[in-house]
Amino acid sequence: MDILFTLFLGTPIWMWLTFIGIVIALLVLDLGVLSKTDHEIGIAESLRFSAMYISLGLAFSGFVWWQMGAEATAQYLTAFVVEKTLAMDNVFVIALIFSYFAVPRMYQHRVLFWGILGVIVLRGVMIGAGATLVAQYHWVLYFFAAFLIFTGIKMLMMGDKEHSVGDNALLRFLRRRLNVTDEIEGREFFVKKPVNGKMVRFVTPLFLALVLIEIADLIFAVDSVPAVFAITTDPFLVYTSNIFAILGLRALYFALSAILHRFAYLKYALSLLLVFIGSKIFVADLFGLEKFPPSISLGVTFAILTAGVVYSLYKTREVKEIA
Repeated sequence: MDILFTLFLGTPIWMWLTFIGIVIALLVLDLGVLSKTDHEIGIAESLRFSAMYISLGLAFSGFVWWQMGAEATAQYLTAFVVEKTLAMDNVFVIALIFSYFAVPRMYQHRVLFWGILGVIVLRGVMIGAGATLVAQYHWVLYFFAAFLIFTGIKMLMMGDKEHSVGDNALLRFLRRRLNVTDEIEGREFFVKKPVNGKMVRFVTPLFLALVLIEIADLIFAVDSVPAVFAITTDPFLVYTSNIFAILGLRALYFALSAILHRFAYLKYALSLLLVFIGSKIFVADLFGLEKFPPSISLGVTFAILTAGVVYSLYKTREVKEIA
């Protein structure tokens, strides 16, 4: 049993297995309950499952506190909040993709479920690579920080520029290289159709939507993974906070998709948040600190996000005209 206490990326294997076991249990629950039958997930059901995922993510911080202490817990919670908030922008893109392909709401959860499996693997690869680089080359943290500041400023400058799914180069490539059906074929990603007397395999728009959502998450991870590494370099905290945040957000998508317009100004708060996270390492060096205090980082993160949500809700409120 000594192997369970062997360190993997700085954390005992049994802690990794505990987390993986929780995720597998959640996916089995998702597959056996939410995905058992294709149905349109309503706001109430979405909020219930999202509350469950958020509660589990927050409860996991108790496990982190028990095994790793208060400082690690503050870092985990900050990373959890930052990842969940940054992923909000991903929700906008997912909604655009589903709208472009006219994916019925009853099949959207099927796409998101299989998409999360890819996310779990891709995030693991990216975080593992990032942890290796940071461990061998400490200056990589400064590169991550500068990249976050640049990205935050770029987001502020871009403002309300809209995404265009139809102009996506990958989508054009897939349409040229693959046989694609003209319409959604129920819940299927692949179907066979007769062509010149032979049965030929086609991919459906549902599969294209899945591919684009995976690519969108990969692109957003380029921002979010360095952001979390700027909070903590512990691979266990980075990965667990990432996965718990993403699991909950996918469940919350069906509630958020109906009110996305109310968060139209949240991207400005996200921009400031990226600049703040990126600047922490330079501020710590300026004042001779080993690291930026995690408790202050968590407080500032909550303050920026709260201000962004309140401002967005205020600006998008319905103003009744006085006759």
